[in-house]
Amino acid sequence: MPIKIPNDLPARRILEEEGVMVIKESDAIRQDIRPLRLALLNLMPNKIRTEAQIARLIGSTPLQVEMTLLQTGSYRPRNTPKKHLIDFYKTWDEVCHEKFDGLIVTGAPIETMPFEKVDYWRELTAIFDWAQENVFRGFYICWGAQAALHHFHGVPKHELEQKMFGIFSHRLTGLRSSLLIGFNDEFSIPVSRHTEVRREEIPDKPGLRILAESPVSGLCLMEDIPHRAVYMFNHLEYDADTLKHEYDRDIDAGAEIQLPKNYFPGDDPKNPPVNYWRAYAHLLLWNWINEMYQHTPYDISQIGREGAPSLAEVG
Repeated sequence: MPIKIPNDLPARRILEEEGVMVIKESDAIRQDIRPLRLALLNLMPNKIRTEAQIARLIGSTPLQVEMTLLQTGSYRPRNTPKKHLIDFYKTWDEVCHEKFDGLIVTGAPIETMPFEKVDYWRELTAIFDWAQENVFRGFYICWGAQAALHHFHGVPKHELEQKMFGIFSHRLTGLRSSLLIGFNDEFSIPVSRHTEVRREEIPDKPGLRILAESPVSGLCLMEDIPHRAVYMFNHLEYDADTLKHEYDRDIDAGAEIQLPKNYFPGDDPKNPPVNYWRAYAHLLLWNWINEMYQHTPYDISQIGREGAPSLAEVG
């Protein structure tokens, strides 16, 4: 099944050119099924690029998915055209009375700021709490993962002496999880962050599980069963050239930045990078969506209540 996104969203043209199935809103209405409802809280400065990256992964699944784009109401970004935000984005205040099967929260370029100093921190923590009653599953990426882990468990983040930047190999810890179906024991993933969460500071709580990590770049993937959450501290959703864009941006700005490790062939920025993490990105999002489909209530209004029949049982 395809992904349902607004007809005029720029990501639609990108995905259609790649062969990703995208359904028109008018056609989706005629299909006699309940689509999964996903909300994407997009905190990244280049929202259009991030929309396409996430929609590409969601659109690879065999289920019909309806994606709602969210922005914070307490802070309006400066790097995205105002018209794009007006046309395609809603604020949390506009959807807080609704239910969603899934919520994805992206990273944000504010890593080195204390959480409580972020302009929209109070709103974001309210969204995290709201999701516990109104969203069936949460997927938190990079800074979004650090923020959710800090909010739910008080885990701090630590600033690194040098940005962790490049493609790093990660290993599964050996814990079983439906999120890891099809994963090799070792896989590579883009990392781009100035901060880290440390393994020794993860509380020993039932259901809080480390699934993948790296001896170089640290924690990668965790699941938080009591909070129905996934924490991905890195960027499987990145395109092949995303780290190049970040590197070129920092060079142009005169920032101190090292060459991303294990990224450019021959460590030469003139050589186009190769994407060899794409399959794992699709696999992780598909496993997350499939697990959600198996257990989310058929009647979406029953999310947050026990005992409701699941979408898979009824469907």
